[in-house]
Amino acid sequence: MAEPWWVLHVDLDQFIAAVEIARRPELRGKPVVVGGAGDPAQRAVVATASYEAREFGIQSGMPLRLAAKRCPDAVFLPTDPPAYDEVSERVMATLREFPVVVEVLGWGEAFLGAHIGDPEALAEDIRRQVHAETGMSCSVGIGDNKLRAKLATGFAKPAGIYRLTKENWAEVMFDRPTDALWGIGSRTAKKLTELGHTTVAELAAADPDALAARFGPTMGPWYRALARGAGEAEVSATPYVNKSRSRETTYQENLTDRTRVDEEIVVLAKRVAQDVREEGRPAARVAVKIRFAPFFTQTRSVTLPEPTSDAAEIERAALEVTARFDHGRPVRLLGVRAEFDRR
Repeated sequence: MAEPWWVLHVDLDQFIAAVEIARRPELRGKPVVVGGAGDPAQRAVVATASYEAREFGIQSGMPLRLAAKRCPDAVFLPTDPPAYDEVSERVMATLREFPVVVEVLGWGEAFLGAHIGDPEALAEDIRRQVHAETGMSCSVGIGDNKLRAKLATGFAKPAGIYRLTKENWAEVMFDRPTDALWGIGSRTAKKLTELGHTTVAELAAADPDALAARFGPTMGPWYRALARGAGEAEVSATPYVNKSRSRETTYQENLTDRTRVDEEIVVLAKRVAQDVREEGRPAARVAVKIRFAPFFTQTRSVTLPEPTSDAAEIERAALEVTARFDHGRPVRLLGVRAEFDRR
């Protein structure tokens, strides 16, 4: 009889911070914040924070200046992507030494699929081997599909193992708010609350037609399925293919001149066009992100007449999208993204 199929989610604990601390052991046990150029006086956001820094309420995506206010004694460090690439590659190579299918999700996490009778034993072996070969600590979530494995890791952190399946789904998840689900953010949770669904249990019991009316025929029922723990169990070792290429810049001084905004959009679009050419696939859509002062972000996009790698066409589309924004506020950040055809 074949062993049951399990999905494991391996997540490196405070990965970016852990890489930095490994290079600077004297920082162990201190609040460490990594982001931007490592200068909280400049405009940038937190890439990651050590657990000690998180105790002060510092989170990924938070402005560095706010992080410094919350923890003035924190050590701020610049991001170093090549270093994270190198450590990540070693971790993934370690995972591939096991009899599992490895689906890389990013620098510090991956799904593993395995036919095995004792997934906890496998998870412990993985944790031990990753630490021995790379010095990194990881947590492992075990599930009967990807959704449950991913959520299980949150209960495993730090440096632990947790199993979440259909057997204990209701017990563990039903009393939690809807944004505890992977795929539901704070904005969607607020809209669900307006419909009377504040907990996972309430969403699981919701009327699918009412959800479809509010969120659309695809997303509405999907949110209900999430609340019931539904998700795919297939793990694929197919190499990750970029869905888009993007460039963005945070300005230390707000942009208040519309002409300057367009000039900066052209600069970003040229860089994106170069990335598209290097990718070897034409862009199908172009999107522009603008963060207005004080911290209000909007994104707009346009589908190109036909997929292209032509820089002039990508620039034209980026400027067209930029013109759709209400430019009544100073600009903190600009971004241009080229999306590839997903067919």
